[in-house]
Amino acid sequence: MTGHTQPGTFIGLPSAPGDDFDLAAGFLVGEGVISSADEITAIRYCAGATGDGRNTCNVLDVRLAGGTAPPLTSLERNFYTTASCGVCGKASLDAVRTIARWPVGDDPVRVAAETVAALPGRLRAAQRVFDRTGGLHAAGLFSPDGQPLCVREDVGRHDAVDKLVGWAVRDGRLPLTSSVLMVSGRASFELVQKAVMAGIPMLAAVSAPSSPAVELAAETGLTLAGSVRDGSMNVYTGEERIGPGP
Repeated sequence: MTGHTQPGTFIGLPSAPGDDFDLAAGFLVGEGVISSADEITAIRYCAGATGDGRNTCNVLDVRLAGGTAPPLTSLERNFYTTASCGVCGKASLDAVRTIARWPVGDDPVRVAAETVAALPGRLRAAQRVFDRTGGLHAAGLFSPDGQPLCVREDVGRHDAVDKLVGWAVRDGRLPLTSSVLMVSGRASFELVQKAVMAGIPMLAAVSAPSSPAVELAAETGLTLAGSVRDGSMNVYTGEERIGPGP
């Protein structure tokens, strides 16, 4: 992707095929470029090839609405993405504080510990492509009582989250208040960033979080649970939102 927003923002898709438009829209939410579908006027595939003959069928041209600001000057960058790790995002906590649009720390949602502990199984049950391949990560959005609202899969867990957030923004659902994001793999700084940017107050992961992820979660008021498996978990921040069941 380049930093250009006029005439379009160009996004390469080194991810598992499917939900490509959601992937692009969700990525732009995570970068603080958009917060609603109205800020995108069009998304299309770039047909043809580049001057040196490389195919552009895996590149999207995203047209932003007039008045939609590009990323902050200090955050503009060119970067390469890989399907194995997704997009490695902002390097500092200050950047996320500056562009976050919804204060997740104010969300009053509470979720029973038993419900959080059951999310990995519910996420796995919804992984249709994983059943055939055995090689994809997943991200699921759940209600406070553990009902799945949306599940997306991809080779990279960052891309799976972008696809989920893109679904939400294109469906007019942002901010995603009173919801829980469950991800396969570990909780990285970038995944916490994406949750905060979408207004999600709780993030749970089957593996442990990184230290920067815990720091960002604490700074923003996001509830972060890691090592959620086999009926147990570690709660690193925002433990007041996780309590006993009814």
